[in-house]
Amino acid sequence: MKKLLFLLVFFCAKFTMAQPPTYDDLLMYYTDKQWEKLIKSAEKYTNKEETANDAMAHLWLAKGLYEMSQSGNTDEAYKNAYKDGISAVGKFTKLDKSGSLKKENMAFIEKYKFSMSEVISNELSNPKKASGWVMKYYKFEPKSIGAKYLEGACKYLSGDKTGANAFWKEAEAWLTTTINDGSSPFAVVDDSPEEGQDGYSEADKAMFKMGVLKTVECYMASKQVDKAKALLGKAAKWLEKDEDFKAVYDDIVN
Repeated sequence: MKKLLFLLVFFCAKFTMAQPPTYDDLLMYYTDKQWEKLIKSAEKYTNKEETANDAMAHLWLAKGLYEMSQSGNTDEAYKNAYKDGISAVGKFTKLDKSGSLKKENMAFIEKYKFSMSEVISNELSNPKKASGWVMKYYKFEPKSIGAKYLEGACKYLSGDKTGANAFWKEAEAWLTTTINDGSSPFAVVDDSPEEGQDGYSEADKAMFKMGVLKTVECYMASKQVDKAKALLGKAAKWLEKDEDFKAVYDDIVN
């Protein structure tokens, strides 16, 4: 009887130890906007053997770093907080194999993604710099069709036509698959959107629009009008109500 009781206690202890923590301390720091404490405590969890492979530990770190980057803090130690937060999101995404945690935390993920789409838009005058930011977007959405098209356009505008065509070919394959299986190139952020909304990621829409229009711009510059028209025709399914897209579509297709 004592042996059975011992074994029961032993296995219960092992089961408890195997469960990831609830991170109540990190939640408290986040609620109180104590970003530095949140970052330092989350970093400890990501370095502990017991929690290093727990996706939530990395997400909490990403949250702290993102909020720190937006807080106006000028401490040199956090000058790269925004980029470091993106890396933390990348680790979270890899560890969250089912995608369930991402879905539960989509409000934060979408906020970060949209801020990135704005950064990329502002950097498009420098294609090489913009390309570096586009590559970071894959940490949020590894199969982003918009990012793939945009990366190709950045390569073209940087003088790498061979590289551009490789990215465009891959983007075309992804887009064709999306069209054939009736899915969307955008992540779902709201399963029950309000009337007049579709529940899809605004960040992904922005990236898709940028990628398509920049690629069309490159096709026209290289006198590949048929390719430009074909891409606009395929993208119209999702962008036909966008005024910028309609202006380009009418100018080239109509």
